[in-house]
Amino acid sequence: MGAANHVPEEAIRRQYEYIDLIAARNAEKAQFLGQKPRAVAHTFGCQQNFADTERLAGMLSEMGYELTEDVNDAALILYNTCAVREHAESRALGNVGALTHVKKARPETVIALCGCMVQQEQVAEKVKKSYPHVDLVFGTHALWRFPELLFRTLTGKKRVFDISGDERGEIAEGLPVLRGEGARAWLSIMYGCNNFCTYCIVPYVRGRERSRDPEAIENELRELVAAGYKDITLLGQNVNSYGKDLGLGLDFSGLLRRLDKVPGDYLLRFMTSHPKDASERLFDTMAECRHVAKQLHLPFQSGSDEILRRMNRGYTSAHYRELIVYARGKMPEITLSSDIIVGFPGETEADFVQTLSLVREVGFDMLYTFLYSRRSGTPAAEYPDSASKEEKQDRFERLLKAQDETVEGRQAAYLGKRLRVLVDSTGKSPEYPFAARTEGGLLVCCVGEGLRIGEFAEVEIDRTTLRCLFAHTVSQHIIYKG
Repeated sequence: MGAANHVPEEAIRRQYEYIDLIAARNAEKAQFLGQKPRAVAHTFGCQQNFADTERLAGMLSEMGYELTEDVNDAALILYNTCAVREHAESRALGNVGALTHVKKARPETVIALCGCMVQQEQVAEKVKKSYPHVDLVFGTHALWRFPELLFRTLTGKKRVFDISGDERGEIAEGLPVLRGEGARAWLSIMYGCNNFCTYCIVPYVRGRERSRDPEAIENELRELVAAGYKDITLLGQNVNSYGKDLGLGLDFSGLLRRLDKVPGDYLLRFMTSHPKDASERLFDTMAECRHVAKQLHLPFQSGSDEILRRMNRGYTSAHYRELIVYARGKMPEITLSSDIIVGFPGETEADFVQTLSLVREVGFDMLYTFLYSRRSGTPAAEYPDSASKEEKQDRFERLLKAQDETVEGRQAAYLGKRLRVLVDSTGKSPEYPFAARTEGGLLVCCVGEGLRIGEFAEVEIDRTTLRCLFAHTVSQHIIYKG
């Protein structure tokens, strides 16, 4: 056992007692109504939020709820919220506001909010005052105590608010999980962040970095592989920091090598990686591990060293370029993606041109671009800013145009190539009835014999567009040699 702060087993058992109490109540209701009470568990935000919601859904299922997406047919509505950008908060609050008609029609419906957005004290206070139809609010540090908090809500007469918690955070193991259908799964390896980028609220709402024990991670991976999941993403705010708090001498590269030994036909991805902690050792590991996808999401945020300094990112644009050159040298076929913030306070046209230059030089397969969103409580929220909204929007559109030009060429290079893909969903047109992903995460619309959701297939690319590759099957399957 490492140095991470774990929730005691006795406290976890106590949550199961609350689960049983709620399950007994719901069993009585089901007998009276002729059906289980239904619950909505909806996610706003990142992949970590989706993973958290799977835990919450697992608890709900154990409590005797049947999951639904229809708020008008639910005894409980739970929204897991995001705080990374203002738009995410506005969207979540807009959806919460729209639930007033549900509460009016069915006052007994429990409406609950959790996650990063409500971990902020000012937001929790806003919900308390302006959204009286919300019954239960709990932050990221209290997610594992959901059964206890829900029981208090169901049996008491007062609204329940809990955004308490030590910023060091805790790791709760052994709670139920209800995963989604399909071939893809999320696997959290750590929580929190120590980086304190000046624009980011995450360290304030998710606490300090804390790593799960490698045994727990490996066991969960084995369960996922046995359950048939074939595209598994390791999650952390900065996976490259994994293990620093455990004192076991096992870093992220070591964890990847350990997990790679788990037998089966599957792919391992990871996000998010921080350039200041990415290393040649990591790229060597990626190149040598057969299960680790040759895909790298490495956010650089800005090509200007001055802006990077003001963001507190801890690296230079030259260092970022060096990382990419090394990674491509080890894995020529690697797919690259990144995050970029346009319009950070104080960004000049000269700063933006440096970002544009880096984008054109590197040649990313995918970019996630955002206009800067002010987050109250972060240092950047107080930085002076002279650029107008129009200037920022113009830069944003120029960046998108430059990226589209790059992607058009990179996508076209796949024409006629044979690729191994994982079929993960149905397609949007009868012409290409299946959708799949390459090892590098690129979307492929497929047609042909032997295609089955959740299985690998070999395809040949017939045509390309900016957003999708189109292909037909070459053979029904590829024999796994791992």
